[in-house]
Amino acid sequence: MSRLRLTFACGDYDRTRALAEGTILPDGIDLNYLRLPVEETFFRMMRHREFEVAEMSLSSYVKSLDSGGSPFVALPVYTSRQFRHTGVFVHADAGIERPEDLRGKIVGTPEWQLTAGVWIRGMLADQYGVPVDSVSYRTGGQETPGRIEKAAVDLGGAADLQPISEGETLSGMLADGRIDALQSPRVPSSFVPGGPVRRLFADPVAAEKQYFSETGIFPIMHVVVVRRDVYEANRWVAQSLTKALTLAKQQAMVELYDSSALRFMLPWLIPGLEEARSLLGEDYWSYGLEQNIDTLTTFLRYHHGQGLSRRRLDPEELFAPEALEAFVI
Repeated sequence: MSRLRLTFACGDYDRTRALAEGTILPDGIDLNYLRLPVEETFFRMMRHREFEVAEMSLSSYVKSLDSGGSPFVALPVYTSRQFRHTGVFVHADAGIERPEDLRGKIVGTPEWQLTAGVWIRGMLADQYGVPVDSVSYRTGGQETPGRIEKAAVDLGGAADLQPISEGETLSGMLADGRIDALQSPRVPSSFVPGGPVRRLFADPVAAEKQYFSETGIFPIMHVVVVRRDVYEANRWVAQSLTKALTLAKQQAMVELYDSSALRFMLPWLIPGLEEARSLLGEDYWSYGLEQNIDTLTTFLRYHHGQGLSRRRLDPEELFAPEALEAFVI
């Protein structure tokens, strides 16, 4: 019996590398693994449905469910998780010393629907008393002019959201003080030692540890989606892919803890891993639904509250049921 040939567009991660290298094979599937930058993968999948399987922004996926007959179905596999306190930058002369000082300021964000932005805005509202509508937002390219939203966003006037002028970049506007702050998953080029741009949180790692101790949330950024036509024709692929991706993550975790020779160029990799396990738990990068109910529920509340979904979804609505069964068999 021939195996199903699927193209999987995803970043180059330790937790998926076994699938890219073919050392772990999903049952019944031959994967053509494309290592692509996340922005390219998201844009091509959202606009053109180019791949049968792809990594996708959690926010973009949830937004796609609003369209009726969603073109994708997700697996409870989280290729990216990251605390985002490091992603808030301010101009040194904007008078922003504390998170609360963001109220009334002009803040850039590359796209309103970015998952990182959803988490940052929600975290600032919940933890620091900065309501989403207390800030004016400007969208556009961070380093290159002309970036637009991957899908249309209509906030109905719930927040002041406007694009920047043609030819401008958010990084440049932050550098010269024409915006007061930037919320972004990427470090802006204007953030340089001794320059006019600094992080909002002087010790973001300490702030992120405190956030986790208070909320128990390790934010989810990306999921893996299967194009719906592929899923409907071969529903078994959801479980097959989920099982293989879970095995790949487990293998990567074992290899990460090999102290004989560091796998990555980070001097304190092993102590850092041990600290993460101590603070966040042994399976801190957990896949599945049950282990992540609180995190997903919080994100869905933020997503709806920020005008990105017409109704507030429940976590159980996000994933293929066959994929969820992969964790109980």
